[in-house]
Amino acid sequence: MEKAIMSHNRHWKKQKYQELFHRDIARKLITQIDYKEIEVLQGIRRSGKSTIFRLIINHLMEIVNPCSILYINFDDPYFSELWNDSKKLYSLLELSEKINGIKPDYIFFDEIQNVEMWEKFVKAIYDNEVVKKIYITGSNSSLLSSEYAVSLSGRYLKTIVYPLSLREIYQIEKIDSYFELLENTPKVLNIIDDMMEFGSFAEVYKKQDREYKRELILNYYETIILKDCVANHGLREVKQFKELTKYLISNGASLYGYSTISKALGINENSIKNYIYALEDSYLYHELKQFSYSLKGQIRSKKKGYLIDNSFLGNISFRFASNRGKLFENLVYSELCKGGGELFVFNDGSFECDFLLKKENNLIAIQVCYELHSGNRDRELKGLVEIEKKFKVSKKVLVTYNQEEMVEDMEIVPFWKYFWK
Repeated sequence: MEKAIMSHNRHWKKQKYQELFHRDIARKLITQIDYKEIEVLQGIRRSGKSTIFRLIINHLMEIVNPCSILYINFDDPYFSELWNDSKKLYSLLELSEKINGIKPDYIFFDEIQNVEMWEKFVKAIYDNEVVKKIYITGSNSSLLSSEYAVSLSGRYLKTIVYPLSLREIYQIEKIDSYFELLENTPKVLNIIDDMMEFGSFAEVYKKQDREYKRELILNYYETIILKDCVANHGLREVKQFKELTKYLISNGASLYGYSTISKALGINENSIKNYIYALEDSYLYHELKQFSYSLKGQIRSKKKGYLIDNSFLGNISFRFASNRGKLFENLVYSELCKGGGELFVFNDGSFECDFLLKKENNLIAIQVCYELHSGNRDRELKGLVEIEKKFKVSKKVLVTYNQEEMVEDMEIVPFWKYFWK
């Protein structure tokens, strides 16, 4: 285990981690280093949680002894003997001090959900002030929902990590000003095209070879399905679960009810709900409810489902490969998630508004249309006109691929401009 610990902590040799993409969240977390609270990073597998850890470690190396920083990734089989006994986690602190002669003050535990009852260990070292700062990550939203994790209430700050945002990609591509954005429109549109098909997982974004990108995406998908969904939730009917997942992906951005899916696939409604919960827990998929001031109305109404990253749409479901409208709508959903706030959909049968974003006590109506033309213009604008008659909205926006104008108080804006802000 000593060699495994050393391999995880190359910074002990005072060498910073290289070739890391900038992440906005890392900058925010660096400003919170002196906060006492445990920093909990959650998000879909491969979204960049480990990279954020390395960015923080690089910063810490400038102000503390690198040997006082301990990083462990519990996905590594070398640490499997610790998975069933959280008490053994203390041995990591002891071994770290034994190896380099310095007590760890900053600990980074990646994929901590692999360790049973990890919460007891973390709570103990936090309450007893054994270290100065604790950082943990997990690939499941239920990481903090167990009876043991409840005891951590008030002791942690939670951050959701998503794949690269468009804003972060602009920074990677050295598009640092609005002038440069306008000057590089062809390049920007190529970026959007790539995101629509291959999403924005950092490792996928780095690659140029399209087949290699696809292989990575399929690998991510299988790992999330089998490890984060099937194994973590003890799902027995794996074939049935995979069939439902394919169905949801193939019918993404469409209204559905559980009874409709049940009839289509021959799966009972309770199983469907459990499967969707497993998908949501892994951050792969999210079910949006209809906006209503009544909680009962939200629960009873039909839902719409979206994937957190477009890579799975174009590469798992061939039905989506050429459907640019659906790909574009999911891409807008993904970017809206990264910006924060609470998202809803609305469709009462007479008109539809794709998204209602509730943020800072404001309600923003957002319609999505890849290309606005004479055949769909009235319908798309109607969604924004009618929604205001039902709910008080602070802003009405129609997001397009590359069209821009103002229609009364409705802003029609290209995706690449809207998410620049």
